[in-house]
Amino acid sequence: MGVEGERPDGKSRVPPGQGVTKGFPVLHVGSVPDFDAASWRLSVRGAVENPFELRFVELAGLERRAQVADFHCVTGWSRLGCRWVGVPLAALLARAKPTPNAAHVLLGDGRGYSADVPLRVALADDALVALELDGEPLAARHGGPARAIVPDLYAWKSTKWLREIVVLERPEPGYWESRGYHARGDPWHEERFVG
Repeated sequence: MGVEGERPDGKSRVPPGQGVTKGFPVLHVGSVPDFDAASWRLSVRGAVENPFELRFVELAGLERRAQVADFHCVTGWSRLGCRWVGVPLAALLARAKPTPNAAHVLLGDGRGYSADVPLRVALADDALVALELDGEPLAARHGGPARAIVPDLYAWKSTKWLREIVVLERPEPGYWESRGYHARGDPWHEERFVG
C-alpha cells in the first residue's frame, strides 16, 4: 500500500478529524460477556423468509473470507490495516432471504446494545461477522468470539459480541443512535452526532 495512511491513488486513508493509532483502544458499553460455546447462538430474523439460528461451531464452520480494512472510531482514532477473517454478512442475509420491503439491519449483542445499518451496507463485500483479527481468534475485549465489521461506517456500527441480526423494513435507532449519534455514521462526512 505505498505510504502509510495513503491509498495507492495518493488519497488519504484517514477520514477528517481522525488520528492514526498503532494500538487498538478498547471501548465498549457494559462488561465483557463470558463465552460458552455450548450455549452461544446467533439469530438471524425479522423481515426475512427464512429466519434461523446458528451455534458457534456452525458459524465457525461456514466459509470465511479474509480482508484488510481500516477501522475508524467516532472518538477520533483510526487503526489502519486490520486483518479480519470472518463470515460475510451477505452470506448470512442471503440464507435468511430478506423480504422485498427490507431496508435496514439491526446488529445486536442480545444485552441491550445494537446498531442500525442500511441493508445495502450490510450486503457490501467488506461487511463481515469477524472471528479473527490479525491472525488470532478475536479476543473477548475486541468483541470475540464474533463481532460485526462494517468498515464503511464508524466503529460503533460494528457491534461487539454479536448475537442478533434483525432485518427491518425501516430504520430503528440502536444504542448510540438513540443517544444522539448520527443515524448513518459515515466517517468521511464526519457523521458523528445529530445536529
